[in-house]
This record gives sequence, structure tokens and C-alpha cells, in this order.
Amino acid sequence: MTRLIFSTTFAILFLLSCTPQDVVNIYSSRHYDTDLQVYNLFTETTGIEVNLIEGSSDELIERIRNEGVNSPADIIITVDAGRLWRAKEAGVLQPFESEYLNSVIPPEMIDPEKYWVGLSERVRAIIYNPETVAPDELQGYWELAGEQWEGRLCVRSSNNIYNQSLVASLIETHGEEATEEWAAGLVHNFARSPQGGDTDQIRAVAAGLCDAALANHYYLARLFNSTSEQDRQVAATVGIYFPPEEFGGAHVNISGAGIAANSPNRENAIRFLEFLATEEAQEIFTIKNNEFPVMRGLELSEVLIDFGDYDSDTMNVAMYGENNPRAIRLMDRVGWR
Repeated sequence: MTRLIFSTTFAILFLLSCTPQDVVNIYSSRHYDTDLQVYNLFTETTGIEVNLIEGSSDELIERIRNEGVNSPADIIITVDAGRLWRAKEAGVLQPFESEYLNSVIPPEMIDPEKYWVGLSERVRAIIYNPETVAPDELQGYWELAGEQWEGRLCVRSSNNIYNQSLVASLIETHGEEATEEWAAGLVHNFARSPQGGDTDQIRAVAAGLCDAALANHYYLARLFNSTSEQDRQVAATVGIYFPPEEFGGAHVNISGAGIAANSPNRENAIRFLEFLATEEAQEIFTIKNNEFPVMRGLELSEVLIDFGDYDSDTMNVAMYGENNPRAIRLMDRVGWR
């Protein structure tokens, strides 16, 4: 497999020079070595070579738009349903059908118009300090806006897509007016101004800067698996909580992919997406990268087993993207910086 991260002109010439029947060209905003293992396994299994271009989601969307009908892109891979929605809205994806994918991936993890599919699950967890948080204080995301949490929460900024998608999901469930009131309460309960990434929120809880924080589950898993004793100590200091169904369930987002609008190797692209939803590929995502699989009943990594089960809300994750503009405006109105 060839990893391509260089100029647009050279990349296009190289990719177009490949035999269409033998390649699939991936534009990915995921930057994990485990993904390379999956790509190599796909090539070993099918004989189809994988060419890879990496960048941020917005960069790749803009790149494909600029390349136009001559774009060599077959597959776009990114994280968060909100970003997949942006790709769809930008016109860089095309709809496709796969009976296999429909049979193994839950319908709420597939775009209703079939422009993309979810490939792994990412749970927005409540990370808490067991020394300062009573068990009955842990309920749902909605309850974090209550007065008992005043000055106790750490959250990253509103420009983060993970938080935008959480707010978008609450808009879908509770309506915009109620969610704005909730967001204002949440902001009031911040222990500090939003800053840093998800790992920084976990560290802040461990350091006693706040009693609870929002973070995707795999950031804590990485700390548990770190070669750094200090990281592992941080992980051991905090607890992880997935809101149960009685409190609305856990907010589950995805890493997903779709077929590029002008894919020159469409059949290979479909085969690639179907391969990512096989047990072999799904187990690499979960055991090596600590993401939950979209397929049910598969083996999990030890740390995910320790995290326990979660009750997912049942809305289609496409709503995170559809409600994203409203979520951003709402967060701005309440002063969530």
C-alpha cells in the first residue's frame, strides 16, 4: 500500500495512472496506524491496492470540490456524523446501495438517503472524580445543567464537532428552546473557560480542577493503554459513566465513510466499505483502537469490557449534521466559547 500525502497535481496524476480495476483511492481524516492494518488486510483479501491521502475533514472536502469531475477520490472517511453531513451537503458524496451493509449495520448508523455509513461507534462519556461525585449525582447529560453541578464541570470549546453533535442530538430530543436553556445552565456550571481537547478534560478531572467532564470514551482508553505511568495513573484516578436509558441513554457518534461523487472505481469502493464492516476489520477497530464496533456481538478490548455496556439513544445520527447549524448558533447565544 502506498500512503500519499503530497501535492494535489502529483497525487491526481499518480492515482489516475493506476489500473481502475486494481485500486481504491481513499481520502481520510483518520490518522491511526490501525487503519493501515485494515487497508493492508483488504488488499491481501481482495488484491485491490489502497492509495491513501490524509488531511482534515474540511481540507479533504475542499480538495475534492476543487478536483471536480477529475477527482481520483473513491472513498471519504471521517469522524463524526456532523462532518459526514458536511461532506454530503458539499456535494462530494454520492448515494449507494449495499444489501450487506444494510444487514449488518444498525439503521440509525446509516444515512437515510444512503450517502454514508457508520463504521465504528464513539460514546460521549461523563468522566468523573469518584472522590467528589456521589453515585446518585450521575444521571444524564441533561442533568449536568442542574444547580448541584455549579462550578464543577470541564468541557472543551463550542467549536468542537463532538460537542456540537451532542447539542444537536438534544435539540432533536428536547427542542431548541429547552436545549438553549439547558446549554445556558451548563455554561453556568463550568469550572473554567473551555480549553484543550478531550484528554485535557480527563486530566483536569484527575487533577481536581473539576469534578466531571465530557469526553469520548476512547480518549480514556488511550490513557489506560499508554506506555506512560503518569497517563495510566490519570486514567486510574477517574471514573467513566454512560448515561442509562432512563436518563436518555448515551450519546453515540460514529466514524464513517461514503463514496466520492466522481469515484472512478465505484465497485471497488463498495467492496471496500463492505470489507470495513466484516468481523476482521471491525475487531481491528475495537481491539487495536478501542472504538466500539457497529456490528454487534464482537470481541472487545479489555479496557472496553471494563468500561461496561451502554444504552444508546435510538435517533439516526444523521440528525447531528442536520441540526448542526442550529446547535452552533445556540451555543454562541449562551456564551459557550
